[in-house]
Amino acid sequence: MAAGAPDAQPFRDRADAGRVLSVPLGGHRDGEALVLGLARGGVPVAYEVARRLRLPLEVVVVRKVGLPRQPELAIGAVADYGASVLNEDVAARAGVASRDLATLFDRAAADVARLGSEYRGGREILDPAGRPAILVDDGLATGASMRAAVEAVKAAGATSTVVAVPVAPRAACDELRRDFGEGVCLEMPEPFLAVSLSYSNFGQTSDDEVRDLVASSARSRRLLSRPPE
Repeated sequence: MAAGAPDAQPFRDRADAGRVLSVPLGGHRDGEALVLGLARGGVPVAYEVARRLRLPLEVVVVRKVGLPRQPELAIGAVADYGASVLNEDVAARAGVASRDLATLFDRAAADVARLGSEYRGGREILDPAGRPAILVDDGLATGASMRAAVEAVKAAGATSTVVAVPVAPRAACDELRRDFGEGVCLEMPEPFLAVSLSYSNFGQTSDDEVRDLVASSARSRRLLSRPPE
């Protein structure tokens, strides 16, 4: 993974980060890859990557599964494509019964399915099987959500995966590269304090913005694929 210059705020906003991120991914332009943006903040970044590389865009929903009395403590995650990741050590130390685990993961899966359908306007999720997958977020902290998303698209049949983010701690980038191969991290500040510090504008991405960007990308792809009259 590549490191960029250690600027305090190298990106104006998520769209700007996506434009910069598309440059080292230029080898995928007009290829077979599918760009997947992690909802919500990863979608504006992924939209610009997909637009500049002339690739299809899909949104991926990931939901962390927390303990009932300590929701901030994640025992796993659920993602689109029916994937789930369980941290068995945390679950065992917390003494969570198998039946309770199943309930927690089922609830998270239902939430993922509902949100994914809303973001896509009810259409079926794009299939990554038989093609490379470029997974994009607006930054990584621990990398847990990205790991769940990568596991999801690999299980769905993607031929290869590329993790691409504007900013992340070096340890998270190194771990993902070790486990999944190709990846791009533009900024790896030392010390790493927060993703937001690399952006001048890091306002929350709304559900409406995600829906609009996904729909806009789909319309653009239909226009590009339309035969000349």
